[in-house]
Amino acid sequence: MSQTAVVIGATGLTGSNLVTLLLHDDRFSKVKVLLRTPSFKQRPGLEPVIVDFNDEESLAQALTGDALFCCIGTTIRQAGSQEKFREVDYKIPVRCATIARRQGMKQFLLMSSIGANAVSKNFYLRTKGETENAIMALAFPGYHIFRPSVLVGTRKDFRLGEWLGYILTSLFFFFLLGKWKKYRAIKAINVAHGMIYAAANTPSGAHIYESDKIKEMAEWEQERAINQ
Repeated sequence: MSQTAVVIGATGLTGSNLVTLLLHDDRFSKVKVLLRTPSFKQRPGLEPVIVDFNDEESLAQALTGDALFCCIGTTIRQAGSQEKFREVDYKIPVRCATIARRQGMKQFLLMSSIGANAVSKNFYLRTKGETENAIMALAFPGYHIFRPSVLVGTRKDFRLGEWLGYILTSLFFFFLLGKWKKYRAIKAINVAHGMIYAAANTPSGAHIYESDKIKEMAEWEQERAINQ
């Protein structure tokens, strides 16, 4: 049965790849993208919705569908302060998830980060971990956490930390084996493939996926598309 996908963070590196893939997937009849400002051209199956992420009434009208994909995220440098970073990476996902759960959405798929941990001394990783925990407490029938390592892809904005991470993981690529394999850099489009695979094939339960598992899921999803 065709589903309605709702995407938060659709203009980012992973989110934009995700929207493109969803629009070409016959398992999803509609793709709703929640945006602050108009930034998508009209396409069949695409429904851009302008929302105020601080307005629960606005969000409640938009957050209807089957699966909510959350790819929203920023950096402290881009946000300007830890408080503003937390508004984007914690408050918006948790607010949207709370409303979506109240309205009966069945799945929440969250792009988090490698190393996310609610008790980490690192502010970024602690915030990511707190976001995971807050959404998990809502008890969606299907809850999927994706913890990619360094993302590879062409961004509109340059992220120094991500670039340095890519250089380091590339240098040590062949040494990252076994339990260290999850630290290998991963293409953003593969994260998007993995998220779609999880939504379509593992609709229930709580799941956490590290980069190596995400890559494996992406390969399964790509194989399915080829064999259609």
